[in-house]
Amino acid sequence: MESLVFNFPAGAPARHRARAGVVGSGDLEVLLQPQSAGRIDVSVTTSVGGMAAIWQAQLSRIFTAQAWPSAAIEINDFGATPAVVRLRLEQVLEAVCAQP
Repeated sequence: MESLVFNFPAGAPARHRARAGVVGSGDLEVLLQPQSAGRIDVSVTTSVGGMAAIWQAQLSRIFTAQAWPSAAIEINDFGATPAVVRLRLEQVLEAVCAQP
């Protein structure tokens, strides 16, 4: 298992927690928790080593494509594809933005 940490700029704090996905063969889980305004802290635990540059590029694309609330995000990966990474992150964003 490899652990990676990334930081990105963000807006106001998320209003509540959110979760998407499960950890299993070829999938991943994303847990989002509100934190102080201005940044997103992403912690990735992955079963695939040596992919830090790929994770950095993928997460940069996701977090710069649209406005995100400030949050601590935990990603638990078991070999998911970039499309699944984007899907799960968009699911937690939708959950945070949709609920009052």
